[in-house]
Amino acid sequence: MIKFDSIRVFTTVAHHGNLRAAAQELGRTQSALSMTLKQLETDLGGPLFETDRKRDLTDLGRFVKDVGDRMVRDHDACLATIRAYSRGEAGQLRIASVPSVAALILPELLSSFMKIHPDVRVDLMDSDSAAVRDEVASGHADIGIADNSMESSGIRSRPLFSDTLFVICKPTDILASRGEGLTWADLWRGALIVNETIRSVGSDETVALVEGSRMSARNNLSLLAMVASGAGITVLPGLATRSLPETIVALPLTGSGTTRTISLLTQRSRTASPVVSAFCRHAEATLPRIGRNLGLRLHV
Repeated sequence: MIKFDSIRVFTTVAHHGNLRAAAQELGRTQSALSMTLKQLETDLGGPLFETDRKRDLTDLGRFVKDVGDRMVRDHDACLATIRAYSRGEAGQLRIASVPSVAALILPELLSSFMKIHPDVRVDLMDSDSAAVRDEVASGHADIGIADNSMESSGIRSRPLFSDTLFVICKPTDILASRGEGLTWADLWRGALIVNETIRSVGSDETVALVEGSRMSARNNLSLLAMVASGAGITVLPGLATRSLPETIVALPLTGSGTTRTISLLTQRSRTASPVVSAFCRHAEATLPRIGRNLGLRLHV
């Protein structure tokens, strides 16, 4: 049986034209290389060199060298790919994230990650927390970044940061005149447009508000457009209120259940791939700097 090691030895000797230089490159003795070449010639049924000086190849030798060079290149390239994947330097990373994190945190986080992992391919989708949890639980996303207050037994959760919830309304709304100190009870004053942020709180107050609402929306752009049109009020986390149009205002909520915690989510039943582990380490190392610039309450 022809061994790959024998092919590597032969192509190295053929490139150098002598045993001495090939032995130095391979870290083997000349006698060991000579024995390997003799065994390869026996396996192939013919000589590879015209003379013992290993400088001139036979017709069989030239053919084996051409094919062997491709074998060695492909073998080494495949091993390099495997090593890169095992170190988290290559592979595919599928991330599902809430829109505010996707817009304000992930651009800088992913940019720095991909600079040091140039062979990683990233697929990013954004949706509300419920959809993000579903993507992770189903295995369609390797990592989720979302509110995990409605915890799933199949998801592993690592808290990243918390931010305050805000009431979003028009400046002319009666709530805007109240300014600071709004509570969940104040939201009965207006037509509430329900979203995943409100549903995820899960308190008796918010459950009642959800049940009493006539409108709901999942997309932040749609929510803001409806509020701006006067269709109602809604609630969004602070990170999602950084670039509001002048036609609406954000008023902080106070009391219990008025903060959200964003967590890094992975599937509990699966061992994380090397690239997922590398991204998690990078996120925990890099997020403090990004979070401080955004005024977030960090948990990492």
